[in-house]
Amino acid sequence: MALGATFSALEVVPLILIGFEAFHNYRLSTSTTWLRDYKWPIYSLLSVSFWNFLGAGIFGFLINPPIALYYMQGLNTTPVHGHAALFGVYGMLGIGLMLFVLRSLYRQQVWNEKLLSFSFWSINIGLLLMIFLSILPVGFMQTVASVNEGMWYARSAEFMQQPILTVFRWLRTVGDTIFAIGALALFWFVFKLAFQKKIR
Repeated sequence: MALGATFSALEVVPLILIGFEAFHNYRLSTSTTWLRDYKWPIYSLLSVSFWNFLGAGIFGFLINPPIALYYMQGLNTTPVHGHAALFGVYGMLGIGLMLFVLRSLYRQQVWNEKLLSFSFWSINIGLLLMIFLSILPVGFMQTVASVNEGMWYARSAEFMQQPILTVFRWLRTVGDTIFAIGALALFWFVFKLAFQKKIR
C-alpha cells in the first residue's frame, strides 16, 4: 500500500512539467502577435498546473497514505481530491486544447476577450469556492468523527444531518453557481465564435 501510495503521488510530476512549459510560453507571449493570440489556451494550461499541484498533489497526497486511506477514504475528502484533480486538471486541459484548436480554426475572427476572461475566471473561482466553502470543511469534520467514533458514524445520517453540516452543504451553491455561469459563458463564446462573421 505504501508503494502504491508513492506511485500515486508521483502522478503529479508530468503534469507539473506541462505547467512549467505553459509558464515559459506565457512569458514569451508578449514577443510576437501570433503567440498573443494563444493567451487563453496558455492560461488554461497554467491553471492545469495550479490544479495539479493543489488537487492531485496536496489533496491527492492527503488521502493516499495508508493511514489516511483507513480513516478518510469514502468521506468528503475523496471528492475534494476528485473535483480538483479531475475537472481542475483534465477539464481545464480539455478547455485549453479546445481553445488552441479553435484559435487555429478561426484565425480571422476577433475573439471576445472579455467573455472568455469572465468564463475562465468564473470556472476556476467557482471550483475553488466549491471546494473550500463546502466539500473540504465537511470532509475534515467527517475525518475527525471517523478517527474518534468510526467510519460508520462519519457517514451516518445522524452525523450528516447536523445543522452546521447543512450550512456547509448549502454554501456549495455559491461555488456551483459561479462555476455554472462560467461554463455557460464558455458555451456562448464558442457558439458565437462559430457563427460570427469573419471580421479581419
